[in-house]
Amino acid sequence: MRGAEVFAWEIPLEAGVVLRDRRLKTRSGLLVRLSSGTRQGWGEIAPLPGFSQETVAEAHRETVTWLASWCAGRQPVESLLPSVAFGLSCALAELSATLPAEGSYHSAILCTRDPDDLLLRLQQQANPLAKMKVGLCEPVRDGMMVNLLLEALPALTLRLDANRSWTLEKALNFARFVAVERRPRIAFLEEPCRTPGDSLRFSAETGIALGWDESARETGFRPLGEPGVRAIVIKPTLTGSLTKVRQLIAQAHQAGLKAVISSSLESSLGLSQLARIAHWLTPDVTPGLDTLAMMQHQLVRSWPDCTLPVLAPGQLECVWRQ
Repeated sequence: MRGAEVFAWEIPLEAGVVLRDRRLKTRSGLLVRLSSGTRQGWGEIAPLPGFSQETVAEAHRETVTWLASWCAGRQPVESLLPSVAFGLSCALAELSATLPAEGSYHSAILCTRDPDDLLLRLQQQANPLAKMKVGLCEPVRDGMMVNLLLEALPALTLRLDANRSWTLEKALNFARFVAVERRPRIAFLEEPCRTPGDSLRFSAETGIALGWDESARETGFRPLGEPGVRAIVIKPTLTGSLTKVRQLIAQAHQAGLKAVISSSLESSLGLSQLARIAHWLTPDVTPGLDTLAMMQHQLVRSWPDCTLPVLAPGQLECVWRQ
């Protein structure tokens, strides 16, 4: 016999988090628990403000409709809302034991914390890897900061993310302040320009490799082995079901590109599932999952070595059950 529960959650964020043009004080979403006999499967549905097309309210309505059909013994079609499709597919994958238990919990370190703490963490790694957001400040300042960090840590590799913030002129201005000899240690820069064409021109002129992020979620996108393109960054919450994620990873590999699993600011439960997906589908690539420190507590499952308090299912509001 099938059963399902939906829990609502909201987590305060540390000092607010800036996503594009908005500051988030909390992160909210849904947790789904499926049951069939003695087996259970969890999934997280958490549209990301400013990035997801759907809201939490829309995701809630879609989730309840899908679950009511599933609990009645039917196999409803995959949701068109990416966060819903992904969360439900994870719950089903746990229920069927398709999702492996082992995870890739070593992540690229996100450069959002105190600089001294960041340097200490990076210095403790044999092959330090970090991710830095650029495009929120003037390109000159971003270029100088990237150059200084690469200079301070000669073994460091950086992933950069501009979220299509720059014109081609501003992107080139950023690159002028990064020493040519240090540019190869930029693993890739995600979407530096407002159009993919300008991003490709930027890479051709600077030698800085690209990673597609927003482009990979646009209708009709297919990974190609274009000059200067090194990786595709996949945010499953924004992409869709596990089936769609697996197809995109396979296409990236066929094109000779790296596929990088990345966070959309999920809870500890969602992050732990992303770590398992990364180990399963991209075992040789370090994922980008270092976002838990932005939150004030964990949900249901704890991240290894994280000391934040964990909220159990009984402490969450159950908003639907069947």
